[in-house]
Amino acid sequence: MTTPPPAPSHTPDAAPAPAPGPALPLPLSVAIVCKDNEPTIARTLETVAGIARQIVAVDSGSTDRTIEILESCNAQVVTSDWLGHIKTKQKALDLCEQPWVLCLDSDESIEPELRESIIAAVGADDPAVAGYEINRKIWWDGVWLNHAWQPEWRLRLVRNGKARWGGYDPHDALGLLAPTDRAGRLAGDMRHESFRTITEHLEGQVRHAHRAAQSYLDMGRTGGPVSLLCSPASALFKQVILKQAFRDGWRGWAAAASTACATLMKHIILLELAHEKKQARRDEHHP
Repeated sequence: MTTPPPAPSHTPDAAPAPAPGPALPLPLSVAIVCKDNEPTIARTLETVAGIARQIVAVDSGSTDRTIEILESCNAQVVTSDWLGHIKTKQKALDLCEQPWVLCLDSDESIEPELRESIIAAVGADDPAVAGYEINRKIWWDGVWLNHAWQPEWRLRLVRNGKARWGGYDPHDALGLLAPTDRAGRLAGDMRHESFRTITEHLEGQVRHAHRAAQSYLDMGRTGGPVSLLCSPASALFKQVILKQAFRDGWRGWAAAASTACATLMKHIILLELAHEKKQARRDEHHP
């Protein structure tokens, strides 16, 4: 009878435990501007639930259930007159108290991969990075537009005090204050549900075109026949050929055409506004 070998004096090394993630909620504020966004605001809030210590919403006169939904999610709701896209979003940003701020529109939400990227980025708190760009992608009619308007990188996650809203209405843009500050990019997508039908989208484009034309006029731009002819064609070419919007099927063609339509409307309205301004000056000099 043989004697069994002695038991090993130690057990094999176990696999190392995964490193714990950052404690939730994060030192993060979420800044939202809204008005009558009942169809989309709940999803916006659901996708950031549990990760932020503060949610600030600047509401410009909602008459539907938007405020009720916000308050049910413990958001800090501040009512305000509509100050324009830039000033209203800046007001929301100024109310944020946490070291990091995630800026969202009320029709935007974060997909699971992006949520994990935000948690990792804020948890790491890399001192070399002042903010992060996020790719915004249109969700329309139950599908993604993977080519039209893609990619659309937007600076949305920033260190508090390191960024400010700028651009021109309605084309606002969040930018870092210091030219030397660096922005990274996060994996995952931000879902943008800006319209339910192409008719609704085009109706909104009329309003946006008027605001953009007024901003152009305020900046001293008056437009002309060349812009009227070339800019819409250039916008269509960019979407269909350079972005390959046709690969999104009929939705891609509709998206590309709506961009060209919006550009055309903007330059038509700019011509009218410039004419009205010129006529008003003539009337001042020749009463």
